[in-house]
Amino acid sequence: MNRFKRIALKTLSFGTRNLKRYYKVQRKLINVIKIFIKYRYKVVDRKISVGDRKIPVRFFYPKRNPTSGIMVFFHGGGWVTGNVDSYTRVCSNMANQTRNTVISVDYRLAPEYPFPAGLEDCYNVTREIFRNIDKLNCKAEDITLIGDSAGGNLAAAVSLMARDRGEFLPKRQILIYPSTYNDHSENSPFPSIKENGTDFLLTSKKIQDYMDMYAPNKEDRESPYLAPLLAQELSSQPDTLIITAEYDPLRDEGEAYGMRLKEFGNNVKMYRMKDAVHGFFSLPWKSEYVIRSYEIINWFLSSYNGQSEELI
Repeated sequence: MNRFKRIALKTLSFGTRNLKRYYKVQRKLINVIKIFIKYRYKVVDRKISVGDRKIPVRFFYPKRNPTSGIMVFFHGGGWVTGNVDSYTRVCSNMANQTRNTVISVDYRLAPEYPFPAGLEDCYNVTREIFRNIDKLNCKAEDITLIGDSAGGNLAAAVSLMARDRGEFLPKRQILIYPSTYNDHSENSPFPSIKENGTDFLLTSKKIQDYMDMYAPNKEDRESPYLAPLLAQELSSQPDTLIITAEYDPLRDEGEAYGMRLKEFGNNVKMYRMKDAVHGFFSLPWKSEYVIRSYEIINWFLSSYNGQSEELI
C-alpha cells in the first residue's frame, strides 16, 4: 500500500472512537441515502411472516439473462448499523454481476435487539425461502448464503444453526471479510488485530464496541452462533468461499475459520484481496477490488469443482 493511502486511512480512522455514544447518528447518516436512491433496476419489497413477526426483505432482480440462482444476503454494519437501503447499490450490482436474484434481509439491529435477535431473523427468512422454493422457481441447490463483515458472521451462523436444527442446509456460502471470533482486544490470538487494528478505518476498538452492543451478555460470546470459530464440530457445512482483505483486523480470523472448515472435510476456497481494507466490497462497482471479487464469486458459483484449495 502506498504511503499517501496509508496516511489518508490513518487520518480517517480517528473518527471511530465514540461508536457506542454516536451509533444512532451514524444510522441517521446512513439513512440519508434513501433521498438519493433512484431505482433503475427491478426491486420488490416484501415481508416474510414468521410467527407474529413480519421481517422486511428486498428482492433484487438482474437486468438480463437471469439464472435460477438465489443469493440470500445479510448486510454488514457490526450488527448495529446498515439496512437494505444502505446496501441497495451493493445488492443491485450483485444481482447484475451474478445474474442471481438477491434477497436482502432487513434483520433487527443491536443494541435495541441484541444477540440472537438479528441472527434468528436471518435464520427464519432463510428457512422460509427453502420452504418456498417452488414459488421462487428454483431448487434448494440454487440457494447461496452471502454476507459481508457482520453479515458474513450471520451467514456462517445460519449455516451452523441450519445443520444443528436439521430444517434445511445451504449448498454454498460466501463470507466476505467475516467476523468469526469473540475477542478483538490486545489478547486476541490473531496478529491482524494488532497489525491492522488502528490505522485502516475499521479499528479493533470499533469492533469491540460493536461486540459490546451486539452481545452485552458475556456468556453469549461463547456461543458458536456468535463466534463460529468456537464451534467444536464443523462438519456438514456448505461449500464455502471466504474473501478477506490484506489490511483488515478481521483478516486472520476469517482465514482461520476457512482452515477449520477444511479440517472437518468441508470444501473451502479462500482469497486474500491484496492492498484492500475492510469494507472494499461496498465500493463503486467499477473498483478493481469489486471487479476482482465478482470474478472469484462467479467462478465459485458456476465452476466450483468441490476440491479444497489453499489461500492464493
